Amino acid sequence: MSTCLVAFYLWELDLRRIAFFTSTRAEYGLMRPLMAEVRSRRDLELQVIASGTHLSEIHGTTWREIVADGFSISARVEVSVATDDTEEVARSAAQVLTGVAKALVSLKADVLVLLGDRYELLAAAQASVLARVPIAHVHGGEATEGAIDDSVRHAITKLAHWHFATAEPYANRIRQMGEDSARVWNVGAPAMDNIEALEPVPKDELESFLGLQLRAPIFLVTYHPVTLKRDSGLAAIQALLSALDSYDGTVVITGVNADPGAGIIRASLQDFATGRPSRVALLESLGSRRYLSLMLHVDAVVGNSSSGLIEAPAIGVPTVDIGPRQQGRLRAPSVLHCGESLAEIKLALAAALAVEHRTLAALRESPYGRPGASRQIVDVLASVDINTHAKPFIDRHWAAGA
Repeated sequence: MSTCLVAFYLWELDLRRIAFFTSTRAEYGLMRPLMAEVRSRRDLELQVIASGTHLSEIHGTTWREIVADGFSISARVEVSVATDDTEEVARSAAQVLTGVAKALVSLKADVLVLLGDRYELLAAAQASVLARVPIAHVHGGEATEGAIDDSVRHAITKLAHWHFATAEPYANRIRQMGEDSARVWNVGAPAMDNIEALEPVPKDELESFLGLQLRAPIFLVTYHPVTLKRDSGLAAIQALLSALDSYDGTVVITGVNADPGAGIIRASLQDFATGRPSRVALLESLGSRRYLSLMLHVDAVVGNSSSGLIEAPAIGVPTVDIGPRQQGRLRAPSVLHCGESLAEIKLALAAALAVEHRTLAALRESPYGRPGASRQIVDVLASVDINTHAKPFIDRHWAAGA
């Protein structure tokens, strides 16, 4: 064997294999700059494990977006996402657990990167612990008091080895859970990297893709089930749609998460869009670039998605955040919160469209940092010791009565 071949073989052996697990379009959009940064490093190997709604026709088979962005999918974990029944969700989690364990062993992954708080991620984290693959968790320490995601997120924190928070209060919360400060970094949100690197899709191309003309006022709507509420969510989604119907502008609606209660919301959105084809577009996924490009043209981002709290303020667009799903998250001044009644939503929409609030939103104030998170995270992943899986629990001593 030649010296060059030996050197190449040894170089391949030294590559640190960084695996990313992704199960939804939204989380992949936030992971994308991280994945691109790993791919650009000569000492790292990128691995992508795709699962969940990425592989579902009902949800737009968004694995194609991953491939279109130039990434190879290293492993696919098929799960049941056809219904939003609670038992089916639990079955999906079990499928993720076994599928990710198999993928991690097969890929010989050195690190597993998880971003966010979907229930599938907790199963992936369990698989990673059992496979003795250390976990890097992004967006930990946050609070969403209206969703089961809150419990999932904090559970992943205790399973993870390295923590990349998006704001200092979140980093402090991770430390309060007994995590070593040396393993916690406040890097800001990776979404800021997406915004900085955005090459906007021209407006006429967006209109062609949507199949309608963008006429003001333009609302970009994403509404997911509030998973800790026991009601169906029907009253809330009907109130939102009635409030939107009081305007003769354009409404672009993106798809619903595969959570319990999604069926009722999806059916209501489909009925709404079908009856108003000239001004309402409903799409399972716009893709990250189109989504952010469209945000540049809209008058308000409406619903209960985290994108209204993270991306919209950084782009300079008002947000109407409805109901308790995002309760507990840091909010920019441009984010208006309201209840789920028709009267409350109407008032919030009117406030968002007011000149004073649009001027405030244009300041682009955000509590989620500046661009650069992806590079900071990958710098850490390239240098940390991956051979020590044990981690200490750091006891915090509080003053009496605190």
